[in-house]
Amino acid sequence: MNLPTVAFQTLGCKVNHYETEAIWQLFKEQGYERGEFEAMADVYVINTCTVTNTGDKKSRQVIRRAVRKNPDAVICVTGCYAQTSPAEIMAIPGVDVVVGTQDRVKMLEYIEQFKRERQPINGVGNIMKSRVYEELDVPAFTDRTRASLKIQEGCNNFCTFCIIPWARGLMRSRNPEEVIHQAQQLVDAGYKEIVLTGIHTGGYGSDFKDYNLAMLLTDLESKVKGLKRIRISSIEASQLTDEVIEVIDRSNIVVRHLHVPLQSGSNTVLKRMRRKYTMEFFADRLNRLKEALPGLAVTSDVIVGFPGETEEEFEETYQFIKDNKFSELHVFPYSKRTGTPAARMDDQVDEGVKNERVHRLIALSDQLAKEYASQFEGEVLEVIPEELFKEGSEEGLYVGYTDNYLKVVFKGTEDMVGKLVKVKIEKAGYPYNEGQFVRVMDDEMSIVSP
Repeated sequence: MNLPTVAFQTLGCKVNHYETEAIWQLFKEQGYERGEFEAMADVYVINTCTVTNTGDKKSRQVIRRAVRKNPDAVICVTGCYAQTSPAEIMAIPGVDVVVGTQDRVKMLEYIEQFKRERQPINGVGNIMKSRVYEELDVPAFTDRTRASLKIQEGCNNFCTFCIIPWARGLMRSRNPEEVIHQAQQLVDAGYKEIVLTGIHTGGYGSDFKDYNLAMLLTDLESKVKGLKRIRISSIEASQLTDEVIEVIDRSNIVVRHLHVPLQSGSNTVLKRMRRKYTMEFFADRLNRLKEALPGLAVTSDVIVGFPGETEEEFEETYQFIKDNKFSELHVFPYSKRTGTPAARMDDQVDEGVKNERVHRLIALSDQLAKEYASQFEGEVLEVIPEELFKEGSEEGLYVGYTDNYLKVVFKGTEDMVGKLVKVKIEKAGYPYNEGQFVRVMDDEMSIVSP
């Protein structure tokens, strides 16, 4: 008897990828096998993104591709686009089950119900009424080197460019016991590094009476046996409290890398975006952090060409980034998201102007990334090798990340993947640095050196 097969396609962010792994666990428990999305499967699950209008469009294309691949399969659509526009998705011929960003545990029931009744099912509820974090366990990942651990859901910020609160609902934090239990499961499964992730990760605990992110970091370090690295996937400047900075300062396992979204380096633009900080405040937090963690890498997101952005405002952003020496940027041209206040604002910036500004910032980011990496030339850093390096002609090269998020390529062996090894940075550069293997860490002695 052949087992039923399920195939997944995930669009969008790290949280979606985490949730796809969680949904796969549910199918696995019911005896499904996992297949490739491009192959024939009995069930296709498309986990959608809605952060831009393009996200919606891509999601629709992927749904139609699955319908064409196997018209007899059950087509199940979930994620943010499913949450905000279930009717639009139900209107696509061939879609059978739609579930939003909650009640994912009901997906298998809905699939069985559909098989019996052959009537499409819309399982999307009002996300704004959700007040409890939905538990979805992921004891292991398809990727064997870095494990994500989702600690919260939703966001209360309502920035003018962003649809996410409508797709994900309001802030709700995961029970700390559950977080610690799952972290231990991941370490026991062999992961050395855990990436704390969420929709608004740094807001963890703001819906609890007497527990917060600083306490969670402390508890993870003291209670999870064998955990080597904690990385925070993203944290807002306003959530970098003195208490959080003190915990990071004291910690032996929180890495020297933080992703702090800037979005703009101009106070007037930040106000139009409805962001919760000024540049002065942001700079102060960065200075405090860099005192606590010398050599800290700060990466960031920037939106260029937000409605009304003048040349002066863009220059302020450019200068702020240069002065504060970010180690790498993700630069996005502003794109209208239907249903957000910013999409209705006057003086939308010309596409040509946006592109020119994007290119200037990317050039600055490349320059800053090289400057940041050059500080570590000649130093020995800890790296977790992730996979074979496929770009060069030389054989046996592996690529991985240091704690401060430098991408390093060095000669290694297959059994190093996912372990902690010491590597000397021979030649700094960007996007990657060239290193030389020095030795394995003391508790990884089973490795054969190359």
